[in-house]
Amino acid sequence: MVQGCTDSRRDGVADYCRQLAWALREQAVDVVQFEHDTARATTRAVRAMRADVVHVQWAPAAYGFSGRVGLLPLHLHQRPRIVTTLHEYGGQQWPAWVPPRLWEALERLNLWDRETGRLVPASDVVVVTNQAHAELLRSRSRTTCRVIPLAPTVSEAGDVPGAARPGPPTAVFFGFVHPGKGTRRLLEALPLARRDLRLRVVGGFTSLAMPERAAREHLRGLTRLAEDLGVADRVQFTGYLPAAEVSRLLHGADLAVLPLAHGVTTRSGALLSVLAHGLPTLVTAADPPDPELVDGSTVSVIPVRGDAAAIACTINGVLADDRLRARLSAGGREVAARHSWQRVARSHVELYEQILRR
Repeated sequence: MVQGCTDSRRDGVADYCRQLAWALREQAVDVVQFEHDTARATTRAVRAMRADVVHVQWAPAAYGFSGRVGLLPLHLHQRPRIVTTLHEYGGQQWPAWVPPRLWEALERLNLWDRETGRLVPASDVVVVTNQAHAELLRSRSRTTCRVIPLAPTVSEAGDVPGAARPGPPTAVFFGFVHPGKGTRRLLEALPLARRDLRLRVVGGFTSLAMPERAAREHLRGLTRLAEDLGVADRVQFTGYLPAAEVSRLLHGADLAVLPLAHGVTTRSGALLSVLAHGLPTLVTAADPPDPELVDGSTVSVIPVRGDAAAIACTINGVLADDRLRARLSAGGREVAARHSWQRVARSHVELYEQILRR
């Protein structure tokens, strides 16, 4: 399994790879995770291991936005089977100066992909995590495509939440804390919501998308905002925590709020984690909306993105309705069950077996 960053504390894809490798080993697949340095070094490692399948996990940030990993198939002369998973797609061109019409011609001829170099054209199968990426890939390329959705970042274990808990209600945000995640608006919503509401922001600030210095400044800004709003005593920023501790905190919450600026879909391992824990979950809708996230059935949709008052109103409505919380808890669990690690691993094993039989 070729990947870029392997530090799961700083990168969601790295954490996905770690858990996927574990789940595949449970299915009797011998997995070696390899942090890509150069195509030649990776090729030497692949030959030494006598790998049957080289599975490349593609996310530009994980490789420092370098296109070098896209040259890997050129070095695998007597190559094993190649599988590429596109965690991100539709956001860049490499190299950037090539005109769009030339890209279209190269992709129609299956010679080069504008984002992954030779990875997509040379792969036996390309895996995507959602239907939108599948449609985009099919519009560009003739490469065989398989949709295998993501799984929860933190799997559920222990108590089953759902009913209102004694004491003040607690809302939780889970995931890497970046400016685009809507945490600032969530803080601004706190004075407008129930006066006894507590908020836990569970997740690290430092990541590939936000280096340590910028992360510290972002945390300071949110802390100052909480103080200015007079809610500092009701907010806790936990930073990065081990999965078991995250699971404990999720079980201790009454609902989850994910007010992401660009909306939420089941591409989010954080979303699947809170749903797996049975938490009634409030989300902003993506454009187009995810068909699995149905307002009032599997999630509660915040009607306006980037609006603190809308967040507060939705929180108050969910906390005031026991039946709605129970319905969201059950519906969210059903969504998470369709994205279990066992299902994801089994889909990968079937894929490997199919391409090795060809």
